[in-house]
Amino acid sequence: MAGPTPVQIFHEEEKKRQYRSGTFFLKVGLLLLFLLVPVLFPAFKTIDLAMQIVLFAVLVASFDILLGYTGILSFGHGMFFGIGAYCVAFLIGKYGMPSYTNLALGFLIAAIVSAALALLISFLTLRVKTIFFAMITLAIAELAIILATKLTGFTGGEDGISLNTPGIFAVSFNMGDFMGLEITGRVFTYYFILFSCIALFLIMLRFTRSPLGRVLQAIRDNVQRAEALGYNTFLYQSISITFGCIMAALIGGLYAMWVGYVNPESSLGVLTIMLDVLLMVIIGGMGTLYGGIIGAAFLKITQTFLPDLQHLAMDLFPHAQLLHNVLERWLLLFGILFILVVIFFPKGVIGSVNEYLLQRKMAKPTISPSSFTPTPPGNRP
Repeated sequence: MAGPTPVQIFHEEEKKRQYRSGTFFLKVGLLLLFLLVPVLFPAFKTIDLAMQIVLFAVLVASFDILLGYTGILSFGHGMFFGIGAYCVAFLIGKYGMPSYTNLALGFLIAAIVSAALALLISFLTLRVKTIFFAMITLAIAELAIILATKLTGFTGGEDGISLNTPGIFAVSFNMGDFMGLEITGRVFTYYFILFSCIALFLIMLRFTRSPLGRVLQAIRDNVQRAEALGYNTFLYQSISITFGCIMAALIGGLYAMWVGYVNPESSLGVLTIMLDVLLMVIIGGMGTLYGGIIGAAFLKITQTFLPDLQHLAMDLFPHAQLLHNVLERWLLLFGILFILVVIFFPKGVIGSVNEYLLQRKMAKPTISPSSFTPTPPGNRP
């Protein structure tokens, strides 16, 4: 029976090194941190911050499939996030009773509607140049906000829709204490959304590392060359857009479950959703998926705690009026932090770190498959 080939041995060694690397332990530590947040930090503000980071990290990853892996800039991605939120809100809020069946049906309808709309947009707009595609998707997103605002009888208008999650996800659900943790509906909802987001992220990770994902990256790098190699770039780009939009819709449904309320501005808004997503992609790095975690954490933490700096400064330095005036304009501080991140991490945090690690790896002697070539029997001592 033939033994493993040198290439197979090389890949096995690469896998072993991957599981012993610092990045692997960092991922495990990050996962454990989010798992233990309700135990270590039971305050709702902290749990809500962790949940917002998780949701937007996966939303940014779905957008990165379009921008970072396919080279398509769409300003309408947040619209699909809102579609998912509204579909779930319709089924367990405005037009249905809060039940597990209606909840699952809401996610299913969100995926179907998003897929159909994404395919329609792809068919109508992908033939134009990149900047025109971005402008068309922006116009469609603005149209969606107008419709959601004006159709008050259907969407609730600016007042939005309140929803009640079913069963163990209900806010009123309480099982009592367990090892110091109060088991409530919010805790069940937290872990359900956390594991759902992990599953969606792993699906997107597998998608980008598949042969299909490699083709999308080839299209991103050079469309003409990909077409010359025989790939139907229109088909592959349509698949990428549809897949990313379905992911965004599912995340929107999870978001609606967590906040219990949807309205046009918070769920469909270009400034409230898409601007944050774009900033997160730039901060974390395009074409990495993991960059969304860094970007979401940076943005959500600064948005949550920078406004509190003014109150802290007033307590510590009650007579420092100039400091109070500066901290009152916390958006200015956020802008300065954002500029510093862009200056020191021009490819995003993950992109710049990967580039640095690659340079270090290239400077060191590497192990190649030829190093594992078996010695012929006649030459063995």
